Amino acid sequence: MTDTPATAVDATLRALLGDVLGLGEARAAALTADSGLFGELPEFDSMAVATVLTEMEDRLGILIDDDEVDGEIFETYGNLLAFSVRKVAG
Repeated sequence: MTDTPATAVDATLRALLGDVLGLGEARAAALTADSGLFGELPEFDSMAVATVLTEMEDRLGILIDDDEVDGEIFETYGNLLAFSVRKVAG
């Protein structure tokens, strides 16, 4: 099976959340599109949002403008993944 850009972004995002939030590999791997993030995971607080955004820029090679960020992005893993895939695709 060949990695698609979305698959690579998914793997990077899961590793990033595992590292930044201290979820560990198993919890990060268990995230589904409907998994709640901000407000659902105790580790994902307002301080973690800034760190996650910075790590996303570094690990995915993207730039995220302040006006692109809203609460909806962090509601679910699926939303965060979709945003990340769009940014990587340009």
